[in-house]
Amino acid sequence: MRKGRRSIVELRRMYLDEQHPMGPEEERALSLDPRTGAQAVLRVIRARREQNRREQLRLELMLRHEQRLWSDGYSLVAGIDEAGMSPLAGPVVAAAIILPKDYRLAGVDDSKKLSASKREYLAIELKKHALAWAIGSALPSEIDEINIYHAGLLAMRRAAEGLDPQPDALLIDARPLKAVPLRQESIVKGDQESFSIAAASILAKTNRDALMCALDERFPEYGFAKHKGYPVAAHVNALRRFGACPEHRRSFAPVRAVLAR
Repeated sequence: MRKGRRSIVELRRMYLDEQHPMGPEEERALSLDPRTGAQAVLRVIRARREQNRREQLRLELMLRHEQRLWSDGYSLVAGIDEAGMSPLAGPVVAAAIILPKDYRLAGVDDSKKLSASKREYLAIELKKHALAWAIGSALPSEIDEINIYHAGLLAMRRAAEGLDPQPDALLIDARPLKAVPLRQESIVKGDQESFSIAAASILAKTNRDALMCALDERFPEYGFAKHKGYPVAAHVNALRRFGACPEHRRSFAPVRAVLAR
């Protein structure tokens, strides 16, 4: 090895494992290094840099709705989303979150696109840096009383009202909250189009999943920890075998059918 030149092991440790920043002079020197291992390290660094650049562009695009409201003078913009509209059991859960204007967290996206472990990590980071966040829910009994559509709105309203400080504008996935007298924008596929709504979708999903895992301890025969109450075959079969538990939504057709037997 030429005197003063780092070993491939050292290059990998510094720039790949520990991700030290690489300045222009170091990059130029590495680009002139004839060793195969050195060139492999450089390719990884450049690919990682391009991936980070694309992620930043994606996040900036997702923030265009927030940017427009901020430029109109709305400082505290909350994203709101819900989780659990279609399951046969458990509450519908909504989350609301206000994030700082300069905050960017790589990986934030529609919660349905993320693994459970990724959602958990992002939820922790979002809560840590949020100006405010809140959870609202509607119980199965409320779902049965007012129907799932209005229960979803109720959960979102409760989440919005739970924020402290209160927002001065809302970004909501698809549906307006008529009961909340604030500037609002309803965005189709908002959890894919808005950073704040995507963040709210992550908080709502992780919160509801935790609730369903807790219900699984009370009612293990239904497998709530695995399917979170969604009408998968295993859940429907358990429902037919064991009947409905207190957390099942009586107004949903598969539950009604079992209760009518």
